[in-house]
Amino acid sequence: MDNLQGLMDQAPELIVTYGMKILFAVIIFVIGKFLAGVAKKLTTKLLKKRKVDETVTSFVSNIAWSLVLVFTIVATLGQIGVQTASLVAVIGAAGLAVGLALQGSLSNFAAGVLMVLFRPCRVGDYVEAAGIAGTVSEITIFSTKLLTPDNKVIIAPNSAMMDGTIVNYSAMETRRLDLVIGVSYDANLAETKKVLTSILDNSQYVLKDPAYTVAVAELADSSVNFVVRPWVKGSDYWPAHFEILEQIKVALDEAGIGIPYPQMDLYVKETPAS
Repeated sequence: MDNLQGLMDQAPELIVTYGMKILFAVIIFVIGKFLAGVAKKLTTKLLKKRKVDETVTSFVSNIAWSLVLVFTIVATLGQIGVQTASLVAVIGAAGLAVGLALQGSLSNFAAGVLMVLFRPCRVGDYVEAAGIAGTVSEITIFSTKLLTPDNKVIIAPNSAMMDGTIVNYSAMETRRLDLVIGVSYDANLAETKKVLTSILDNSQYVLKDPAYTVAVAELADSSVNFVVRPWVKGSDYWPAHFEILEQIKVALDEAGIGIPYPQMDLYVKETPAS
């Protein structure tokens, strides 16, 4: 009873003491979380001002946000009365176990660092990796976000991106169109070549340098195949592809040059009645 009475007497003092600690801890956490957001925005603004690549900007700003948030959590626990020195030791001891349990996440983090350092792709590049293809919209600490041409969002682990082959279609300013055009064996090859080169000479997309190639590539089973290989800007690849194919079909029709298609000849043999 004496102990209970003593606790009752100390209750107001305990409530005030620990209540204030909890209140200050909440205030520290709210302010720290706000500062984490501010740190992320300032880091992004500073790096953009110095014209740092957007991929690096996004990655570094996410790390800045994480570091401030971790510091905030430690400060909040210290305000409540948790021994932060012991907490750090416990975290360090548990780090190994957590690291073993989260090998995938750590490998994703390491792959993210490698992607920022070596830059196999950047934000805005159209890439094909990990069995998917799309435009890189964001590279975070653990994953890469891709936007497909039909407006789907794909989130791929960084380790999957780095462990396989990355085909970057936007890395170079120019790309080559590789078209194969088959014409009839009855067609005049010189006239056909003249028609094809005329289309490329008058195309708004075809670059003068490097020079394009128009040549006979194969004498196939039912057609003579020409290769048409103009160089275009990377951003004009698909518009050029669609327009040049259409113009080739129209021009060959106007010149009376046939484009063969698969066909089969049937021979019917009559058997005299017995």
